Amino acid sequence: MKTQLRNHIAALFLLLPAASVMLAVPASALAQPAQPELRSLQVATDDGLNAGARLDFTVEGTPRGQASLRLRGVPRNIVLKETARGVYTGSYTLRRQDRISESSAVRATLKVRNRSVGADYSLPAGIANSSVAVAPTTGLKIDRFSVAPVDKLEPGAELRFTVNGMPGGTAEFDIPGVVSNVPMREVRPGVYEGAYTIRRLDNLAPSRPAVATLRAGNRAVTSTLAQSLMVDAKPPVIRNLSPRDGESVVRGAATSVSGTFDDVGGVGMDTKSVRILLAGRDVTAASQITAQFFTYRADLPAGRYPVDVSARDLAGNAVRQTWTFDVTAAANAAPATVLLQVTSPAANASVGSGPVAVSGRTAPGAAVDVKVSAVGTLAGLFGMNQDLLTQRVQADGNGNFSFSFTPQLPLPGTRYEISMTAGKDGMTATEAKLVLFQK
Repeated sequence: MKTQLRNHIAALFLLLPAASVMLAVPASALAQPAQPELRSLQVATDDGLNAGARLDFTVEGTPRGQASLRLRGVPRNIVLKETARGVYTGSYTLRRQDRISESSAVRATLKVRNRSVGADYSLPAGIANSSVAVAPTTGLKIDRFSVAPVDKLEPGAELRFTVNGMPGGTAEFDIPGVVSNVPMREVRPGVYEGAYTIRRLDNLAPSRPAVATLRAGNRAVTSTLAQSLMVDAKPPVIRNLSPRDGESVVRGAATSVSGTFDDVGGVGMDTKSVRILLAGRDVTAASQITAQFFTYRADLPAGRYPVDVSARDLAGNAVRQTWTFDVTAAANAAPATVLLQVTSPAANASVGSGPVAVSGRTAPGAAVDVKVSAVGTLAGLFGMNQDLLTQRVQADGNGNFSFSFTPQLPLPGTRYEISMTAGKDGMTATEAKLVLFQK
């Protein structure tokens, strides 16, 4: 009986390890992540393998990992950074003490979570010969730098850049404040492509300028992106015309013809595209033009003046505005009309964040109704309209009047539209408008 009992107990202990193994194997198999992969290595140089030459490395493999290189003859690891999904890039400048040749092996390592993979590569044949590795510098230029715009700048969206220029060079792009030295591959002679995937914490605005660099030998050229990163199909609007359509102004020392550009939610104006025609004459070169407004001032003789203003935003959307006003001689001005003139500040001036004082001149004792509105825009995100002041002020015995307002949210670029109407018993009321901009 005792022998039989001992045999049962021994059999039970023999079964326990087997049972534990049977339970452990499936759990272990489920915990193993997929094996990472290394698919390719590209090496470029700006001066062969000479001391001071810069070697640029591009590795493609499983995304969201940590990649590094060991180059025989270089006594340190070269750490790569994932600049696009599954694309790891880095560079190394050769020192005098480095012992490197075309036969030096390159060992690439990629670690994803708790799994690692390694692969051995050889340097490209002829890389030590600068005449082979470096493109000729004659005609080095970038003909075009462009981007495929996205509908929304959000995490995960991919920005794809293209450079057209001299073939055989080395190209890269930067988005200042976001990412630097992103390599671009020459997919066809003279056509380089590269991509960047937006991260959650990137401070990326639609009009942020990206910069492309094309290198050949010890020379380099750059080009700044002239288009928006976002799709912008909405044309801008020209507002606050002065003089207004159909208005008659009395001839004085100078007549100011002006307007403001409104590209709410867009990428901003292309100031080089603005063209101003006054009575059929091109006065663009004599005008003050910014991304926010245009102004032309001249002593205009009495007569009728048609105005034609055309422009485009940075996305290529066009706008055109035409209107007509009259300039009359002082003797022909209606005496029953109230004079209304703003003396300070000047039209389209920039103001600080403190109280803004406005002064003007009108008929003695006239009442001036004032309204101040703030129009703020943050390109690509939102627009803000806010009424800051509604007030009636009385002109003194000399016709002088003044008032002030304080910006509530002094964001740079905010536009302040000030409307004034002066009236007096027995006289025709007169309107005037002043536009100011926040510094």
